[in-house]
Amino acid sequence: MGSLQLQDFAAGWVGGAASVVVGHPLDTIKTRLQAGQGYGNTLNCVLAVYRNESVAGFFKGMSFPLASIAVYSSVVFGVFSNTQRLLSQLRHGDPSRTPVLTDVALASMVAGFVSVGIGTPVDLVKIRLQMQIQPHIEANTKLKPTVPGFPVYRGPIHCFKTVLQKEGVAGIYRGAGAMLLRDVPGYCLYFIPYTFLCGWITPDGCISPNPSSICLAGGVAGAISWGTATPMDVVKSRLQADGVYLNKYKGTLDCILQSYQNEGLKVFFRGITVNAVRGFPMSSAMFLGYELSLKAMKRDQTETNP
Repeated sequence: MGSLQLQDFAAGWVGGAASVVVGHPLDTIKTRLQAGQGYGNTLNCVLAVYRNESVAGFFKGMSFPLASIAVYSSVVFGVFSNTQRLLSQLRHGDPSRTPVLTDVALASMVAGFVSVGIGTPVDLVKIRLQMQIQPHIEANTKLKPTVPGFPVYRGPIHCFKTVLQKEGVAGIYRGAGAMLLRDVPGYCLYFIPYTFLCGWITPDGCISPNPSSICLAGGVAGAISWGTATPMDVVKSRLQADGVYLNKYKGTLDCILQSYQNEGLKVFFRGITVNAVRGFPMSSAMFLGYELSLKAMKRDQTETNP
């Protein structure tokens, strides 16, 4: 049983890496739209990034998520699968039994909670690095010791260290509340549609779903969960980008209220198109990477110890 549990973590790692390469360019656009200024709509933002920073601009800060999201997905999938197996074991005495809806939901929530512990610092660093090119429109000269347009952070490690020194552990976990509100329901709307869509598309008698079913179910699940998570994602992006040049939000509620007062309800749906569009290929890649590598590892295992 031990090795089987570790396989889920390894397969999650592969899935995570695949999804980063597919989704990072759109992630950069999403962050700039949500926390940046003067980009207008999605297309304008794409063109502006391309004009000013060429193709490399879209992959800004990718090395860090590539390393960290792979670990992060590894934990999410590992925790989700093992929790689900544990619940089946407790409920039916058989860990390989097909899970019921409540078990999938519970396992998703556990995965959501655990993910915030790792995900908050990772996202914070990623967002601070993505936002560095931003014009300092509101920043007052007296407030910022740095030269405008000059990077405050030299890279992910430097960024992490700087935030830790200047803002402490609370700074590293800035936006954790918003992230919990985003990810606990978000993962339920991720794993539940996936599990049931996959079961629904896969013909009876097939043990495992085929790659096209995985892609479709994973993509739909990703679009649903990212689309619905957008309002809290906007709040989280703003809280975490806050502090690059000046601090203007006291916390999650303050950020929600200030954003609403200044820009109305529509601000919470900023980047929803990018999120849903990006959610599809990213989740397809993630679930495909996960399922195929899991299958390969299980096949190797049966070949080595028949």
